Amino acid sequence: MEKQTVRMENQDPVAVLRLSNGVTNPIGLELLESLSDSLDRVRASYGGAVLAGGNKFFSIGLDIPSLLCLDRSRMRDFWNAFDRVVLKLFCLPMPTACAICGHAVAGGTILALACDFRFAASGRKLLGLNEIRLGLPVPYLADLMLRQAVGDRDATRLLYFGELVESESARSMGMIDSVFPEGDTERVAVEKIAQLSHFPKEAFAAIKENRVAPLRARFEKRGKEKTEQLLDLWFSPHVRGLLEEAAKKF
Repeated sequence: MEKQTVRMENQDPVAVLRLSNGVTNPIGLELLESLSDSLDRVRASYGGAVLAGGNKFFSIGLDIPSLLCLDRSRMRDFWNAFDRVVLKLFCLPMPTACAICGHAVAGGTILALACDFRFAASGRKLLGLNEIRLGLPVPYLADLMLRQAVGDRDATRLLYFGELVESESARSMGMIDSVFPEGDTERVAVEKIAQLSHFPKEAFAAIKENRVAPLRARFEKRGKEKTEQLLDLWFSPHVRGLLEEAAKKF
């Protein structure tokens, strides 16, 4: 039986898309394909979506152990697939929210940034883009989304230092919209998206397009160039050593 890495749960008119790839929800190609298919189903049959994960980890980020096995060509294919899914979520012409009840690290934070709203559980739930600590740049699309969400100064500090911050700190800079007790976070996210889903769909889609289109255009202009820059570093000896150390934590 094929492993189900993203489960779709019907809370009409909202679909909850739950990452279900083990305790840490690492992001590999299988999860990306499942999430892409789920987003197509949401667009066809629902009024909005909530992205959720586990209570320990929303997502630990990219599945580094499996990705280290890929050559440059296959790694390029993975990055392109990752960008396509993130962009599909970011541009979905209906309301979306992310309910973060566990740590959201690197790729986990990127998926959260692709949603219209981000609600996090209180307590020590860590978020952030720590790629610099592995010798890598934050993917270009994620850099653009973070700067749109929090502004240039806070984004620059987060990206330069690779800081992981708790949910309250993330809220203070705009990375998170609101913080709730863990048991309420997902329920509030579903309620907010259900409320928005009752507005005229065409009007909502037009308003959202005004927000996402300029960023999408910037990414499409330079995305391929930025991917090759990232791949150059990914396959450099120093970074490979850092990635191999990081892989031991999975």
